[in-house]
Amino acid sequence: MYLDANHIMFKEDNSHISRKLNKGDEATFEKIYKHFTPPLFSFASQYLSNEEAENVVQETMIWLWTNKKTIIPEMSLKSLLFTIVKNKCLNKIKSDNTKYRILEEIKNKVSKQFDDPDFYYEQELMTLYKNALKTMPVLYLESFEMSRVQKMTHNEIAEALGMSKQTVNYRLSKALEHLRKELKEYLPIILALLS
Repeated sequence: MYLDANHIMFKEDNSHISRKLNKGDEATFEKIYKHFTPPLFSFASQYLSNEEAENVVQETMIWLWTNKKTIIPEMSLKSLLFTIVKNKCLNKIKSDNTKYRILEEIKNKVSKQFDDPDFYYEQELMTLYKNALKTMPVLYLESFEMSRVQKMTHNEIAEALGMSKQTVNYRLSKALEHLRKELKEYLPIILALLS
């Protein structure tokens, strides 16, 4: 199948295309994007909603561009991209199922303690979480938010704050200790919802 007027073809042997991608050729990436996005979306939508499928395909293409220098020219781009999309779809389904299962377990465990069933909705859980953050010591909160919100590694936090990795580890452990104390059995589902 021809991709465009340049007659660049995507066969099992796509090494010439991958080598251009390795070098950061944006035009080649654009052609790859246009060629593979429709079938990848169609494939992903068999597992997920259209919106989720679109997000998975976008994430896959971002991954491809970000990791372009590591792509092996002899590897089939088609196989690579479809495998990544499939794995992302399955992980999404697994994650959603895990969150649902944890929520159900917590509901069953503490349902006798509360009369209001609306207590378990995400909005209520997030309110509890935000209130717990407000009572967390500032030193612990800073490191915790850099880790959870900004997705920084422990090393990156240590460098940004000018401290040792051990100090960061200590502050993050104290932050989780504080949340466990404040949120008790709700902490697992809240962290699952945030992930």
